[in-house]
Amino acid sequence: MSANPGGSSRTAVPAPLNHIRVLDFTHVLAGPFCTRLLADLGADVVRVESSKHPDHPWQSTFISDDQRHASYLNTNRSKCSISIDLKNDAGQQIALKLAAVADVVIENFSAGVMRRLKLDFATIEKLNPRIIYVSMSGYGHNGPRRDWTSMNMNLQGYSGLMTVTGGEGDPPTAISNSWNDYIGGLHACFAVLQAIDKRLGNGRGSHIDLSQFECSAAMIGPLLLSSSVDGKVPHRLGNRSNIVAPQGVYRCAGADDWCAVSIENGEQWKSLAELLGNEKLKSDTRLSSAAGRMEYHDEIDREIGTWTKQYSSAEVERRLKAAGLPAERVRRIDQVIDEPDPATVFSHIEERRIGSMLTTRLPFTLAAVSLPGPRSAPSLGEHNRDILRQWLNLSGEQFDELERQQAFT
Repeated sequence: MSANPGGSSRTAVPAPLNHIRVLDFTHVLAGPFCTRLLADLGADVVRVESSKHPDHPWQSTFISDDQRHASYLNTNRSKCSISIDLKNDAGQQIALKLAAVADVVIENFSAGVMRRLKLDFATIEKLNPRIIYVSMSGYGHNGPRRDWTSMNMNLQGYSGLMTVTGGEGDPPTAISNSWNDYIGGLHACFAVLQAIDKRLGNGRGSHIDLSQFECSAAMIGPLLLSSSVDGKVPHRLGNRSNIVAPQGVYRCAGADDWCAVSIENGEQWKSLAELLGNEKLKSDTRLSSAAGRMEYHDEIDREIGTWTKQYSSAEVERRLKAAGLPAERVRRIDQVIDEPDPATVFSHIEERRIGSMLTTRLPFTLAAVSLPGPRSAPSLGEHNRDILRQWLNLSGEQFDELERQQAFT
């Protein structure tokens, strides 16, 4: 990614989180996604891991010689790894000493786990009053649901999200690809940035108690508010909108070939009807308003679908865009990957296990700011000696003694 896409001659400044140390106790996806975002912003992220509980977001067909799954390589790139036995007294002391010199500690265990490990906020704050401590449990560390076990699917269901996706008559429908984990990680990153900014002013740390359930509920806030006002359950719209019409995905000429179309106003409606050459749509005064088009959406869909089936999705897209209409062909994941695309979010890195690997990164550039490029994900305990030397100034003899005490795993 270009550090200076505007072509300015200004000297690049360091990444926003340069010199920020993050001690990462997270696992699976929500927490590791948060810490990956922090690493992309320049933070020094050290994962605390264990061979007793190997971590990977989900199973994958590729497993490297050091037992890293493909999902791990993407989620945990640009981080370091230290392998500590947190149930060993010497291991706990190492973790506490690292937390004492860290800027941020992040964990996404169930409520109570870090307290039992003697690594909770109350303990670490005494050693490091400036610590920003993030707890990312499913339902927060307070309230009647604090001890509930959570997964992405459960959180989407309990928040009400699954009853406002899909269409009327469908069973409750989840957003795929662990949506709740990514939303939780994104909110945690926002919280860390805010806490760092606050600490610049008052010099004090913070305890961020994040509920991933509430992150999900926050994403449908307008629907919850509307229902609380009128007492009505929101309709499930599928691919349609309650504001504009017509809107949907329309089958094109190829096999499993579709185009997404959304008509925002009357002028666009007129352009669409003209492009379709459909006198019926052009002359029907009932369709002059968005409300009228919503009422006769099924009829409109049939007319649009008759036209789109004549052409490939690429041709439908080309013709609609030429008419100034919001439309894009629906691409499969392999097409998103394979087609030439200058988008900032995509990047190839040299992953030492497999060679060139496509990954995603921050979907923006910062003018005159030098953001770090992505690096290969670490092997388990790869940086044990380096981190203890750099963070704690431990000597080789002190490290060897910790090994004798079985502090690492």
